Amino acid sequence: MTHDLLVIGGGINGAAIARDAAGRGWKVILVEKDDLASHTSSASTKLIHGGLRYLEYRAFGLVRKALKEREVMLRAAPHLVRPMRFVMPHRRQVRPYWMIRAGLLFYDLMAGRTSLQRTRKLGKANPRYKSPLADPQTKGCVYSDCWVDDSRLVIANARDAADKGAEIVTRDGLENARRTGDGWQATLASGRTIEARAIVNAAGPWVCEVLGERLGTGSKAGVRLVRGGHIIVPRLYVGDHAYLLQQPDRRIVFAMPYEREYTLIGTTDEPVDHPTHSAIDEREIDYLCRSANGYFAIQIGPADVVSTYAGVRSLYDDGAPESAEVTRDYVLELDEAGAPLLSVFGGKITTARALAEEAADKLGAAAGLGGSAWTKGAAFPGGDLGKEFDAFAEDVRARWPFLDFDEAERMARAYGSRIDRVLGDARTAADLGEDFGGGLSERELGYLVCEEWARDAEDVIWRRTKTGLRTSAEQDARIAAWLAERAA
Repeated sequence: MTHDLLVIGGGINGAAIARDAAGRGWKVILVEKDDLASHTSSASTKLIHGGLRYLEYRAFGLVRKALKEREVMLRAAPHLVRPMRFVMPHRRQVRPYWMIRAGLLFYDLMAGRTSLQRTRKLGKANPRYKSPLADPQTKGCVYSDCWVDDSRLVIANARDAADKGAEIVTRDGLENARRTGDGWQATLASGRTIEARAIVNAAGPWVCEVLGERLGTGSKAGVRLVRGGHIIVPRLYVGDHAYLLQQPDRRIVFAMPYEREYTLIGTTDEPVDHPTHSAIDEREIDYLCRSANGYFAIQIGPADVVSTYAGVRSLYDDGAPESAEVTRDYVLELDEAGAPLLSVFGGKITTARALAEEAADKLGAAAGLGGSAWTKGAAFPGGDLGKEFDAFAEDVRARWPFLDFDEAERMARAYGSRIDRVLGDARTAADLGEDFGGGLSERELGYLVCEEWARDAEDVIWRRTKTGLRTSAEQDARIAAWLAERAA
């Protein structure tokens, strides 16, 4: 066989499985019909968390697993994953205070030994947490979870997979695949054919479509498609902490600092019929504005929204009556009616590494492939900082003093110890080539093309750098033109 494993899907689960498998010495190819993380995996609420609200649905196993993975991810990607304090103002009309307090104490207990701060009451000692609230006398709690740059985490997985020998193919999706003896023969949209011992179907919201229309197989499992919408508004408060806002419908909405000048608010839970129904609508925007206005002194409306994004989450259909109650855990379905086929249903960014390890274990046994689990103690590319992130960022500012404070912070977060590959021996801003705005230089663009599979402006300004919030339409057009000349 030409390959041991063909992975379909370049979201977080597909990239994580490709990384794990390549590190076991398997010959891996990942194919993605669009860009890496171009759909659900770049449209999350940017959290690595245990899932506090899942306790209400007694999903204790999922919460425990996610809390363990939270610690693993903090160690493995300290540039992409960072601790964040979450303020939870109390609303007695939604849940009694004793329930909130007990739930948070249980959350801490389930986390076991952790590097994060424990829960405490929202008291007088925390004026910066209470001052943005419309009612600064409200009581509540403050607990810890983590923020993540979701799309860059996908890139880090793919980069590590490629460094270990995997081939990453973007913008060339699977046309069809059929079992042939002891393996699979697949054809891509480009006409390329691939032979593989096993296939992983990690197509996210398209998992069932791939099974039926591309692979010619069925499944016992199904998915529920739920759109999660987010809005970005000018900063509602100063600080690096976030808020968990309980809503009258018993849902929760997060508000958190985003790209220095903004506040990110989300998410909604809107059932949809197809993965392409991914655009947030006016009703969802209004809901998120009202959700924030119920708590913050600064009031907002749709006219204040600077940007929006939404993604369709593929949840394993466990038969729950409401989308908010559907499990966020994953299910791996292994089809051994011939060459192995493993399909991924559901999952969260937080547990992607654990999912990938379990998937590779199953496939290794089914396909007779060697190697063993290795990712739990391994750093992601850029994650081997050798020191705390703040000290690393200071070194970056000292080594490249022509970068302003915010730009040095952005690049240290985005690339970690791989920043050398981006900035190299540059001594002045002129050494970085053309300035495209928003802190984006020609040298960085070149790196994104050569090392991170970037091909068009959206890949760069929204997924890999987030500079699209600060660049003009003219600057975006110039980026697109530069990429069209060099990234073909």
